[in-house]
Amino acid sequence: IDCGTNSIRLLVTDLDVDAGTAEDQVRRMEIVRLGYGVDRTGRLDERALERTFAACEDYARVIADHGVERVRFVATSATRDADNADVFAAGVRERLGVGPDVVTGSEEAALSFAGAARDLPDVEQPVLVVDLGGGSTELILGEGGVAGAEQSLDIGSVRMTERHLRSDPPTAAEVAECREDVDAVLDASTVDVARARTVVGVAGTITTVAAHVLGLEAYDSARIHHARLPVRDVLASCDAILAAPVEERRSWPFMHPGRADVIGGGAAILARLLVRTTPDVLVVSEHDILDGIAWSLV
Repeated sequence: IDCGTNSIRLLVTDLDVDAGTAEDQVRRMEIVRLGYGVDRTGRLDERALERTFAACEDYARVIADHGVERVRFVATSATRDADNADVFAAGVRERLGVGPDVVTGSEEAALSFAGAARDLPDVEQPVLVVDLGGGSTELILGEGGVAGAEQSLDIGSVRMTERHLRSDPPTAAEVAECREDVDAVLDASTVDVARARTVVGVAGTITTVAAHVLGLEAYDSARIHHARLPVRDVLASCDAILAAPVEERRSWPFMHPGRADVIGGGAAILARLLVRTTPDVLVVSEHDILDGIAWSLV
């Protein structure tokens, strides 16, 4: 289970260690917005905790139904920042029988790279994996499936939207302020993104932007997984997403309704990052930290 700032996701999979293959049984996602307001208050919101615990109870039933042998629950950005993380940990343990592993930004990055790089097609090295979440963005530069430089940055779709994009649609001044904030964080990053010969984007913001680029009539994981998208088209989609009112975003057939109000912040981050890289295509992967978590168990 991957519990982030915006969503909580479940993967139930059979792993063949000798063959290095996975046979997925269940992939689920619920938008619970656990990180709502954390950037401002430093605490997990009570209603957000209720939504998250309800999802945990649902996932516990799925886990029992599939006779799962090993469970790992990884919690990331929102719970790293919260003063009342003990309430969250106790609630997870009560419902799932395991406590949350609140991983460091470095481990979060390594798990994301392990999940995304495992089944990549033949691509130029080194590879930059970009895991763009609700509260943080992980940048991992690696080669030959091995992570090298990595960093977790405190910029994410929820965090940037709450901090800057308060109008609907955002004003030009708000967008400019958001981009300046993102640029300042990227300027201070220790990962040299310009070195990458391949850029791989993972997680819900980027896969949803990919669906916009592809003009999908419904969200289609098979179409999105390992799609190679011209960067110029990705940048155009990011601009269109940022400029659209929330209700228009919700009307797009591929858009999860719980992502529509915050994806503008994520689109701003992705665009500012891509203009710093040299490849002319973005590779998109549906395999990410969830897959890395699963393999970490064996």
